[in-house]
Amino acid sequence: MERNELIPHLFRTEYRKMISVLSSLFGFEHIELAEDIVSDTFLAATESWSAKGVPENPTAWLYLVAKNKAKNWLKRDTFFQQKLVADLMRNIPEGEEIEIDLSARNITDSQLAMIFAVCHPCNPAESQVALALNLLCGFGAEEIADAYLTTKTVIYKRLSRAKEKLKEAGIKIEQPTFSEINDRLETVLKTLYLLFSEGYYSISHNTVLRKDLCVEAMRLNYLLIEQPHTNQPAVNALLALMCFHASRFDARVNDTGEMVLYQEQDETLWNRELIERGEYYLNQAAASPVLTRFHLEAAIAWWHTHKEDSGEKWNNILDLYNQLLVLEYSPIAALNRTYAIAKARSKEEAIVEAEKLQLTDNHFYYSLLGNLYTHIDDKKAIQHYETALKQANTPADIALIEKNIREIKNKKPLR
Repeated sequence: MERNELIPHLFRTEYRKMISVLSSLFGFEHIELAEDIVSDTFLAATESWSAKGVPENPTAWLYLVAKNKAKNWLKRDTFFQQKLVADLMRNIPEGEEIEIDLSARNITDSQLAMIFAVCHPCNPAESQVALALNLLCGFGAEEIADAYLTTKTVIYKRLSRAKEKLKEAGIKIEQPTFSEINDRLETVLKTLYLLFSEGYYSISHNTVLRKDLCVEAMRLNYLLIEQPHTNQPAVNALLALMCFHASRFDARVNDTGEMVLYQEQDETLWNRELIERGEYYLNQAAASPVLTRFHLEAAIAWWHTHKEDSGEKWNNILDLYNQLLVLEYSPIAALNRTYAIAKARSKEEAIVEAEKLQLTDNHFYYSLLGNLYTHIDDKKAIQHYETALKQANTPADIALIEKNIREIKNKKPLR
């Protein structure tokens, strides 16, 4: 790998590890110090490697420089000598130095601690996801802004407010206890679910970034599976769901960037290895009799890895949506259920159920009604698609709706 590619790659893979270890050592109240040290380390790498060439083991070089910079900060800064160092030395035998432990074991432990700290409910979900992208995944403000289609200034403010809330709440970066895992694992999983969704359903035009968001959510989820205390059925169910969705990532967009509907996707583009991994994690999740929303959504996603239309498939999907809405109602799940009704029973019955929802501020609602009315009342279908067109806010959605309208108009005279 060339130097101009190596440093950005290492920044993405190693920044988060060093931040986790240093933040665990210093605490959230000094997280800016950890960020400064790691940023300085990569700046030093850029300068040194440009002049002297890339070292034989660049990762080890980064870790050594980060350790030395951290130790130098602790030695020379009066404030940290009086406050932070004094606190740290209480847990260290007399005569020994503060150790910056960047071993694989401590990196893993620190990242797990950071997941539970970052996903603390003192912050709203949107801030938790932004912090996760920044501290757990190594995304910069510009990348996060791209994902959210906003500005760097907005993201800087969001990250700053989120960090301040964690400091004010006195949140510690430490290994979660059994009680904390039981109390907060659901919040952690919801954050990872939102992080994955930000990539999978993102309106960002940057396909590489969108994939990266999904990969990072899956990596953090897998980190939970690797730890015995957090390797729980719901964690496996969520990773199964991610695997099934990610398996169809490349088939969802065509060469011109337009969205490809499920029934029109090229099945040969589906990733069979990810489907098999998803089946493995779904089987692991089934070890518990307790059903979560992630179990049900993963099962629905599994059925969608079978392209053929069959009564068995759509009746099972409909039954799973019925269970999901009883367990945890959401308008989007209710909307998706109406499509399953159309496939399992009839469009007429689906229209009745869909119109009960009255999701009039959602363009997907009108798009679905447009789909359901096609061939039943094409004039109504076009009316709904045109309403959806007014509410759609991404080029991909607009192009898809316009395509549906053209197909109806070009097929035959309107009834």
